Order: sequence, then C-alpha cells, then structure tokens
Amino acid sequence: MVSVTIFVLRRKRNVEVATEATSLPQLLWRRVSHLELLRATNGFNENNLLGSGGFGSVYKGTFSDGIDVAVKVFNLQLEGAFRSFEKECEMLSNIRHRNLIKIISCCSELDFKALVLNYMPNGSLEKWLYSQDYSLNILQRMNIMIDVAAAVEYLHHGYSVPTVHCDLKPSNILLDDDMVAHVADFGIAKLLGGGDSMTQTMTLATVGVWTGRNGFNKRGCVQFWNCSDGNIHKKKANRCDV
Repeated sequence: MVSVTIFVLRRKRNVEVATEATSLPQLLWRRVSHLELLRATNGFNENNLLGSGGFGSVYKGTFSDGIDVAVKVFNLQLEGAFRSFEKECEMLSNIRHRNLIKIISCCSELDFKALVLNYMPNGSLEKWLYSQDYSLNILQRMNIMIDVAAAVEYLHHGYSVPTVHCDLKPSNILLDDDMVAHVADFGIAKLLGGGDSMTQTMTLATVGVWTGRNGFNKRGCVQFWNCSDGNIHKKKANRCDV
C-alpha cells in the first residue's frame, strides 16, 4: 500500500514537472553579451554569489525582463578552465533530460567565458543535508534519489554517447521550486566513444571518505567504473547520505 501511494505521488509530481518544462521562457538559447551579464548580476556583486567551484564562480542574475538565471563565470587564469567551459557547452547544448541542468545561453569572448543556466531557487542538495536550518522529509529524499538515478541512467544509457559525470556530489545536485533535483557541473565529465576502455575514472572529482553512520566527512562521492566498448558497468560507488 505504501509503495502504491509513493508511486501515485511520484506520477503526480512528474506531470507537474513536465508541464513546467514545456513553459520555459523565451530567453532560451538567446545570445547574451558580457555587458548584459554585468547588468544582470550587478557587476558580479558578491551579494549575488551562489557558490564557487574548481574553475570559477556562479552568480544569480536577473535580466531586464525579470527572468532569474544562474551565471557560471569561468576563471580563465586557471589551467583547464577553458577546456571545462568547452566541455560544458558541448554537454549541456546536447543533453535533453528533465533532471539535468539546462543551459539557456553562453557568452564566449576572448577574455571572458560564461554559461547562463536555469536558476534553481532551492540551491544545492549540500545545503539541505549539512545545514541546521534546512531539512528533508523521507518522501523528498526518495524523490531526490530517484531524480539523480534517472539523470545518471540517462547519461550512461540514454545519451547518444555514454557519459560518466565524474564529480557527482551534493553540491552538484541542484533543487528547483518543486524540489526536483537537477544534476549540474559537467566540466570534467568523460564521454566514452565506441573504442574507449578504462578501469577507473582519474579526475579532479571530490574524494569522499566513508565514516560510518555519519556519512562522508568530505561531502563527496568516489565513482569507479569498468568501461568496455561504450558499455558502462558500475564497479563500486559510495552513496551519499541522501
């Protein structure tokens, strides 16, 4: 009876999300300039800073038509930042899944690179797991796990090129208005061609250490994979405390 109830709730939630996805703003794929992003973020003001990562920072921005966005600005002084920008552009412009973060536009100038992404009002899963001010009920936790699993399954088996995210962790799982989870940050993702073969992803991914009942003390997950002929098989993965 409990499983049936959860299934019904899940089905209802999926319908609501699908309706929302079909009403994306007209801003989608509109080209934006550096000046527009400066205005939208109030000069990349620290008050608009949502977070920082290995290759740059993410700011909340609001365009003149009132649409809120997330602006990921790459620090081109860092080695690998330009490649990360290109990788995310390639990935996000081609993937189509409701549980993967959507790209709205990008700004690519000689000395400035940025992605414009859907803004996620409820922030990252990390905030909800490790803050005293936020909490998740059991149904929300189950739905988030299902969302993330659906995104990973799509990357491995539904996308045209099998893909390993390589840095899946709570800070890279973002939550929208309805607490639907979206996997983000594909800067070090690994695309596997037909002849690729690897036994372990050697990346800059955050390393998580399992400490027992309290979960990871570094808030991250380690993923190990066996990959042959484009097929991905999970060898070992420590699961975050969702």
